Amino acid sequence: MTSRFDEDINRFGTHSVKWDSMEGIYGVPAKDGLAMWVADMDFRPPESVQKALQGMLDHGIYGYYGQEESYLEAISWWMETRHNWKIDPKSVFSTHGLVNGTGLCVDAFTKPGEGVVLFTPVYHAFARTIRAAGREVVECDLVNTNGRYAFDFDAYDAQMTGNETMVILCSPHNPGGRVWTRDELQGVADFAKRHDLVLVSDEIHHDLVMPGHSHIPMTQFEGIEDRLVMMTATTKTFNIAGSHLGNVIIPDEALRARFAARMSGLGISPNSFGLFMAEAAYSPEGAAWVDELVLYLDGNRKILDEAINAIPGLQSMEMAATYLAWVDFSGTGMSADEFTKRVQQDAKIAANHGPSFGSGGENFLRFNFATPRARVIEAGERLQKAFADLQ
Repeated sequence: MTSRFDEDINRFGTHSVKWDSMEGIYGVPAKDGLAMWVADMDFRPPESVQKALQGMLDHGIYGYYGQEESYLEAISWWMETRHNWKIDPKSVFSTHGLVNGTGLCVDAFTKPGEGVVLFTPVYHAFARTIRAAGREVVECDLVNTNGRYAFDFDAYDAQMTGNETMVILCSPHNPGGRVWTRDELQGVADFAKRHDLVLVSDEIHHDLVMPGHSHIPMTQFEGIEDRLVMMTATTKTFNIAGSHLGNVIIPDEALRARFAARMSGLGISPNSFGLFMAEAAYSPEGAAWVDELVLYLDGNRKILDEAINAIPGLQSMEMAATYLAWVDFSGTGMSADEFTKRVQQDAKIAANHGPSFGSGGENFLRFNFATPRARVIEAGERLQKAFADLQ
């Protein structure tokens, strides 16, 4: 049966970073290359989002956005119905996406020269933002046991020097696709308390969890309210990253005041397009669309994993969330230059390079499979051909 997500939409010539920048960044030719790198999907958002934008166009005036009550109610409804999380609307700040949210957290809650802890490998924009702000990136390596990441808090405790003031958690984990267990999340909370760290929990992928798995918001853990910052967004869930809108949700009043001061000092306020889109997405129609999307992504995941894992020396890490396959090439015995060359030049696939995700990513590439299924099948076939000598 054909799905709405099977539609092949040509994104070339639309100022798409993913497709129009592929050749310049990776050397993968536009005419027959496959863009499987940056984390946006090749799917249209729900019709509710399209209608909201059409309503703005029909009105024809694009002034300042006011009266945010319905927007905040939509966020509250979504978090409670989808994640069993009741939020105080006063705790919500709207930023220009969550990379901007990360930068604001670093700016508001740390000082130049202080350390910010990352559990690596992890989303590459964290380290880039921390370093650009003049802070130190403290890499705490995740343990890869038989293709599954885990924490080692004893090792992390030994690493701490007292200069660290913040830890950023990626939950669910990008690029490993882990949905952290309650015990693991409790371990992160305890670690933050032991070392007096502000805990920023980036949960942008919390809606994209595969069947049979459940995401636990960090707000469910007691005793960390005074140090917890939550980050969520509609952008990954509904493929509206260009709206550049994220939610920074801060339960503690004192932390809120510090964050609000930096927002005000930098003159940051959201654009109306993103607010209209987010409100329309966080709706019953949006929820039904996400349910359909997750099933489709799970099918794509299985197809790509099967193709990759059939190649000797390659292992796609078992994932429970996101649409990003994290593939280990270490079993091939090849250098990173060699296996990357085969993927980019032979298979003509653009995938994110593992080292950009920090320590532990040296032998990996990350593949975005949020694209029509026919393209995922083709990608698997291209990879098998590119590594045919191993089979």
